[in-house]
Formats: sequence, C-alpha cells, structure tokens
Amino acid sequence: MRTLALYGALGSMVLTSLAVAPAGALDTPPAETRGLLAAAGRAATEGIQWGVCPAAEKLPSSVQCGTVRVPLDYADPGSTRIGLTVSRVKASGPASARQGALVYNPGGPGASSTSFPLVAKAPAWKRISAAYDLIGYAPRGVTGSSAPVSCQDPADRAKGPTLAPSEPSEVFKRERVARAKTYAQGCAQRTGAGLRHYHSLNNARDLDVLRAALGEAELTYMGASYGTYFGALYATLFPQRVRRMVFDAPVHPDPRHVWYVNNLDQSLAFERRWADFRTWVAKHHAVYGLGSTADEVGESYEKVRVELAARPAGGKVGPGQLHAAMIQAGYHDGFWPSRAAALSRYLKGDPKPLIEQAVPQGAAADKGGPDPGNGTAVYTAVECNDAPWPEDFAVWDRDNTRLAKIAPFETWDNVWMNLPCAYWKEPRQKPLDVRTGEGALPPVLILAAERDAATPYEGALELQRRLRGSALVTERDAGTHGIGGGPNACVNRHLETYLLTGEVPGKTPVRRASCAPHPEPDPVSLERRTELRPPSDLPGRGATARLGAGSSPGR
Repeated sequence: MRTLALYGALGSMVLTSLAVAPAGALDTPPAETRGLLAAAGRAATEGIQWGVCPAAEKLPSSVQCGTVRVPLDYADPGSTRIGLTVSRVKASGPASARQGALVYNPGGPGASSTSFPLVAKAPAWKRISAAYDLIGYAPRGVTGSSAPVSCQDPADRAKGPTLAPSEPSEVFKRERVARAKTYAQGCAQRTGAGLRHYHSLNNARDLDVLRAALGEAELTYMGASYGTYFGALYATLFPQRVRRMVFDAPVHPDPRHVWYVNNLDQSLAFERRWADFRTWVAKHHAVYGLGSTADEVGESYEKVRVELAARPAGGKVGPGQLHAAMIQAGYHDGFWPSRAAALSRYLKGDPKPLIEQAVPQGAAADKGGPDPGNGTAVYTAVECNDAPWPEDFAVWDRDNTRLAKIAPFETWDNVWMNLPCAYWKEPRQKPLDVRTGEGALPPVLILAAERDAATPYEGALELQRRLRGSALVTERDAGTHGIGGGPNACVNRHLETYLLTGEVPGKTPVRRASCAPHPEPDPVSLERRTELRPPSDLPGRGATARLGAGSSPGR
C-alpha cells in the first residue's frame, strides 16, 4: 500500500504538470475527414497489386506483397503520398468459408508486421488462417514504407559499451539531456517537414485506407501493445466500419496517460516483473547458482553490472547492453532460461553467451541494409507528436527520481528513451478520448496478462470500461506481453472462437473470463533450444513493440 500511495501521489503531480486535452476535446478536423474519404475511395478503386515481396523483407515465396499508397497529410490528400508495403497469405480453406482479411499490427510504435502471414502454419493459427487472408504491413515511417523516418546517421549511433546507472549523476543527466536535444533536432533535419504527420491518428486513418484497398467493407483487426492504441482510435472514429477487433496487451487509453504517465506506469510495472524473473531464477539455484532468494539473484546481477562497467565483455557489452538484454525478460518468460544462463556463465568466467545475447544487432545500415535505428526513430516521432510532454527536464528529474526509489530497474532507461519529446518542435496532437457508446461497436475482444510490465493490466480494465460491450480475457498470474497465439491454450480458444464466430465470453454488463497461467519455463529444456521470441515478435518485430523500454543504449 505504501508503494501504491506514493505512486498515486506521483501520478497526480504529473497530471497537473501537463497541458492535457480534456476528454472529448478532439474531433477529427473536417479537412482530414474529407481527405480520408478521398484516399479510401481511391484505394478501393486501385486495390493492391499482389506479387513477389521485396528482397529486404526476407519472406518466402508463399507470402505475397503489394503496396498501398496513403496521403502523408490527410488534410491535403492530393499532394504527397507514401507507399506502405503490405504482405499476405491467402486463406487456406474453401472459398465458401472465407471470412475476409485479418490485419495485424504488433505495436511499437515502429514495428512492422510484414512477417505476420508466416503464422499461418502455426497450430494456434491453423483454423484462423483457413478462414482469413492474413495481412501484415509496414506502417508509415517504418522501414518497408516509401518514406522511412530517420533521426540519426547510423555512424553516430552508440555502438557500446554504454552505462546504465540506476542513480545517474548530475553530469550523466546533463550528457543525456544534450543527447536528447541532438536526437530531436536530428529527427527534424533528416525527416523534414513531413515529420509532423507521423502520429497515431494518421496510423488509424491509414488502417482505414488499407481496409478499403483490401476490398473489405468492414475491418477485422488484431493489434498488440501500441497496436491496441491506434486500433482503439479507429474503433472510436469509425465504429460503423468495425467487423471484429482483438486488443492484445492494451495500452492505457486515458488521454491523460498518453504518453508520459503511461511510461511512468510501465517503469513501476517492470520492477515487479523483474522481481518475478529473479524469483524464478532463485527457484532454480541448483541450475544457475545465482542465489537461492530473489535478493541474492539481484546481488549477482549487480556484480555483473559492476564488472562490465570496469571491463566490458568483448569490448562491446557494458551495463547498458546488459540492461537492454535483461529488459527482454520482462516481456516474455521464454527469455528467462537463456538470460539466467548467460549471467551464470559470465560469473563462472565464460562471457560468450552474454556477448551473443547483448551485443546490439545494428550492422545492417553499415552494409547498405535498412537503418537499424528506424524503429526508435518512428517510436520517437509518433509518441512525441501524439500528445503533450513536460518541456522542462526538472519535471522529468523530479518525477523519476521519486519513482526510481521504488522502481530502479527500468525508470531512468525509460527517461532517456523518451526525453527527446521534451525538446520536440513539431506541433502536438491532442489525444482522442477513446470511447464508444452502448451498441455503437460490435463486441470486441481484449486479451491481457495480469502481470504484464510493458502495458500494465489496469490499461486493459480501462479499455474495457471505455469500449462498451467489449469482453476481457485475463491470463492470471502471468506477465507475457502479448498472449494471443502464444503458449496458453485457454487464451487461444477464446481468440479462435471470437475470430471465427464473433462470440465473446462472459455475460453483460461486464463480460470477462480468465485463464490459468501457462507453465513457467523449464530451466534446462529451454536453455538447450533456440531462444524463444515473444509472441508479439513472432508476427512482427517485437523488439520495438514495447513502448520504449530498454532501447536507449542505441542512441
């Protein structure tokens, strides 16, 4: 209760410091409404010319690709248009049983779902892929679109090793403030005047143009993490065009939370999930030898951090790279065995597993490939454009210094990830009040894990309150970020039933169902396999489907 009371006071303090739009303050501007109608009409006429996927997508021949063109600025739809790469695997069942196209977005902001159609052969998706064309796409600004956002020359990205102090000094803070200012300036200089048009409302509008291009009168959509947020914007703006929607690991949609408060919530939730990981490692002390209590495991981790600060592993892995790797354990417990094994082996004199897991994978641009910083650039552009942020670092410093006393694991890294928004010069959007009235929207399905750190569970409860008639399925006492199509058969039954029949669990007025948690990972068997990726990464690029956590070392 003490922690909750402290954080409640902190949240109230933050809200008073932001010029947040009141609920319902934003109506879609008429010019942009007309622009969207024109763009959707044109897309319906043009359709999508399906063919071989671009080589950069690295997709097999079973997947087809095409391009949908959307206005950069919906208020001026006749000017610049940008191309979004769209991918497809056609429904495998008989034509008579086809239900249309299922569009998926894995989140970010900054993640592409062009590899989503590959789930067609996965057991959890077999019946769904028989009924639906599986559709992935690269949202505006993402590599795979014709106008990728860029904020930094790849040569200027920090290659490591970097530090990640949980109690940063004033000197360190000043250095990060300077870096944030430079990054924000770089976004404006490298992306140009169009930068202001990369935001969530336009992502929702793009979704409607994609719907029209696919020839669908109504949208069937599944979004994870950030994908739930602009999916909820779509449901609010265009409820009459929704057929079915799945919101997996929902973002808290309250306009007052977007995005500064949501990131504070995330930092607090990661502290609990970090404790879950350490508790699991302690249960398997006989395997890893990192300690028989969560506190002892934490001491082992701190020992590794100290040693890496003095002598980076392989000359590349410092505390910043270690922290970025360990953050992934907060998203999915499939990472737990490999991360624990890497710490264990490092302390026994073998740094190789840690180096393999923690060295940033960022050499693509140096070899003429996609910019490895694109995901972070899009994330920054969208979140900074979407809403007001504190513009005085003193506010960030005050709020996060207090928060770090109870949640040191993730707090400051989240600050550095989002701090460019304090120095953003583009006009801010006013967050839309996500809300639908009774009967305005068909029943939609919300999926959430009770201990999700990236999008805390309260966001799922709030989204259900705002989307009248929606149903919530909770995986109890679990923390996987994105649970649809994952290891929980109960969750997958609800997902499949809904997508195939439209039926949701529970009874009105509050439709809810719960599933027991999926089994904890086995410390031996998973360690010997290829490292698992989070479900949000299976269809797309889950490394950026995380609302910012753990990405700042690359800047």
